[in-house]
Amino acid sequence: MDQQTRTRVGEKGRVVIPASFRAALDIKVGDEVELRIEDNELRVSTVKTRLARAQQRLRRFIKPGRLLAKELIAERREAARHE
Repeated sequence: MDQQTRTRVGEKGRVVIPASFRAALDIKVGDEVELRIEDNELRVSTVKTRLARAQQRLRRFIKPGRLLAKELIAERREAARHE
Protein backbone atom coordinates (compact mmCIF):
# COMPACT_ATOMS: atom_id res chain seq x y z
CA MET A 1 0.00 0.00 0.00
CA ASP A 2 1.58 3.25 -1.13
CA GLN A 3 -0.93 5.87 -0.09
CA GLN A 4 0.27 9.28 0.95
CA THR A 5 -1.45 12.45 2.09
CA ARG A 6 -0.85 15.58 4.11
CA THR A 7 -2.83 16.76 7.07
CA ARG A 8 -2.45 19.39 9.75
CA VAL A 9 -2.03 18.90 13.45
CA GLY A 10 -5.08 20.34 15.14
CA GLU A 11 -5.87 21.47 18.63
CA LYS A 12 -4.41 19.38 21.42
CA GLY A 13 -2.11 17.65 18.92
CA ARG A 14 -4.91 15.81 17.14
CA VAL A 15 -4.36 14.34 13.69
CA VAL A 16 -7.25 13.01 11.62
CA ILE A 17 -6.62 9.74 9.77
CA PRO A 18 -8.35 10.08 6.39
CA ALA A 19 -11.22 7.68 5.68
CA SER A 20 -9.34 5.99 2.81
CA PHE A 21 -6.43 5.22 5.14
CA ARG A 22 -8.75 3.91 7.87
CA ALA A 23 -10.48 1.69 5.31
CA ALA A 24 -7.16 0.38 3.94
CA LEU A 25 -6.01 -0.50 7.46
CA ASP A 26 -9.45 -1.69 8.62
CA ILE A 27 -9.48 0.82 11.47
CA LYS A 28 -12.93 1.26 12.99
CA VAL A 29 -14.25 3.72 15.59
CA GLY A 30 -13.12 2.55 19.01
CA ASP A 31 -10.23 0.43 17.72
CA GLU A 32 -7.01 0.68 19.69
CA VAL A 33 -3.95 1.83 17.75
CA GLU A 34 -0.31 1.81 18.69
CA LEU A 35 1.91 4.83 18.05
CA ARG A 36 5.66 4.50 17.95
CA ILE A 37 8.62 6.50 16.73
CA GLU A 38 10.81 4.51 14.37
CA ASP A 39 13.59 5.92 12.19
CA ASN A 40 12.51 9.41 13.25
CA GLU A 41 8.99 8.82 11.88
CA LEU A 42 5.66 8.38 13.62
CA ARG A 43 4.23 4.93 12.87
CA VAL A 44 0.60 4.04 13.50
CA SER A 45 -0.54 0.43 13.57
CA THR A 46 -3.54 -1.40 14.89
CA VAL A 47 -3.28 -3.73 17.82
CA LYS A 48 -4.98 -6.39 15.61
CA THR A 49 -2.23 -6.05 13.01
CA ARG A 50 0.58 -6.18 15.57
CA LEU A 51 -0.94 -9.27 17.19
CA ALA A 52 -1.35 -11.00 13.82
CA ARG A 53 2.27 -10.19 12.94
CA ALA A 54 3.51 -11.60 16.26
CA GLN A 55 1.44 -14.78 15.77
CA GLN A 56 2.87 -15.21 12.27
CA ARG A 57 6.44 -14.90 13.59
CA LEU A 58 5.78 -17.47 16.33
CA ARG A 59 4.34 -20.00 13.86
CA ARG A 60 7.88 -20.60 12.57
CA PHE A 61 8.77 -22.15 15.92
CA ILE A 62 5.59 -24.13 16.65
CA LYS A 63 4.63 -27.33 14.88
CA PRO A 64 1.22 -27.34 13.13
CA GLY A 65 -1.55 -28.66 15.35
CA ARG A 66 0.28 -27.85 18.58
CA LEU A 67 -1.93 -25.82 20.93
CA LEU A 68 0.14 -23.88 23.44
CA ALA A 69 -2.92 -22.73 25.39
CA LYS A 70 -3.93 -26.33 26.08
CA GLU A 71 -0.39 -27.20 27.11
CA LEU A 72 -0.30 -24.24 29.50
CA ILE A 73 -3.65 -25.21 31.04
CA ALA A 74 -2.44 -28.79 31.51
CA GLU A 75 0.78 -27.56 33.15
CA ARG A 76 -1.17 -25.28 35.50
CA ARG A 77 -3.55 -28.06 36.48
CA GLU A 78 -0.62 -30.39 37.17
CA ALA A 79 1.07 -27.74 39.30
CA ALA A 80 -2.18 -27.13 41.22
CA ARG A 81 -2.42 -30.85 42.04
CA HIS A 82 1.00 -30.70 43.67
CA GLU A 83 0.23 -27.68 45.86
